Amino acid sequence: MRQLITFISTICLLGLTPLSQAQEFPNRPVTIVVPYAAGGSTDILGRTLAESLTRELKQQFIIENAGGAGGTIGAARVAKAQPNGYTLLFHNMGHAAAPALYRTLSYDPLNDFEPLGSVADVPMILVGRKTLSPNTLAELIPYLRSNRDKANFAHSGAGSTAQLCSMLFMSTIQTDLTTIPYRGTGPALQDLIGNQVDLICDQPVSTTAHLQAGSIKAFAIANKTRLATLPTVPTFAEAGLPGFELAVWHGLYAPKGTPKAVLQTLEAALKRALHDPALIQRFASLGTAPVDDSQATAQALRAHLATEIGRWGPLIKKAGVYAD
Repeated sequence: MRQLITFISTICLLGLTPLSQAQEFPNRPVTIVVPYAAGGSTDILGRTLAESLTRELKQQFIIENAGGAGGTIGAARVAKAQPNGYTLLFHNMGHAAAPALYRTLSYDPLNDFEPLGSVADVPMILVGRKTLSPNTLAELIPYLRSNRDKANFAHSGAGSTAQLCSMLFMSTIQTDLTTIPYRGTGPALQDLIGNQVDLICDQPVSTTAHLQAGSIKAFAIANKTRLATLPTVPTFAEAGLPGFELAVWHGLYAPKGTPKAVLQTLEAALKRALHDPALIQRFASLGTAPVDDSQATAQALRAHLATEIGRWGPLIKKAGVYAD
């Protein structure tokens, strides 16, 4: 009995009890891994979230970009990280497509992570080089069908949301085009601006400034309604392609095995951060808004991830497009 008391006392002194973990967390900077290059849409949203979480938990949340392989390099890093809450993953819908795109994936998106909650849904927008002859979606679709051997679709890498959107668009209009992968959104957009490629499907977070500057043109937004930041860009339904809606959803995750008390602290902080006026204003300027409280939960994100894995798997298998 005396030995047991001594053991418990030692553990408490070392601060290793779950209670002390919850009380102390976070007592040092937290790293949020964004599995894409700096400057892209997910990176911008992640940095905005990190700033709000820093204010909420009075501890620094630092973004670490670990891009490559469609987000799987960064995700694998977090899956293998020590499960203590100090290494998190901020990922988009590419997390759900990875099991189908990468047949030798080193981790399980659904079972190797602890979801904390969704953050934002950003509708995709189809844009083209300013010298492309079609100016509307109604003109673009027949143009692509007639020029399928010449027209091309750029995207920001295998497994990226831009690639997934282009796959869905080509499947919808039943026209296969040459696709050109880039190492990130930035380089792809620069070649679009330079008239080196024809089309890209990406998030307004990346494309809005270029559209407002007139350096590229927009054909349609994959949303139910138009965006306040781009009021002249029609929805796909308005432009003649009803039913084409695609929002890039973003979520926050911790490694599997992270203590429950730490997860609860992070989930609660995430909900509060999504009500931060500074975050709301920044998201609005990027053409999006934080999700409501019902989506900013671990349970909701886990269910959504499972549904999306089931959605993208058959589409990718049918297209026969793999990244490995």
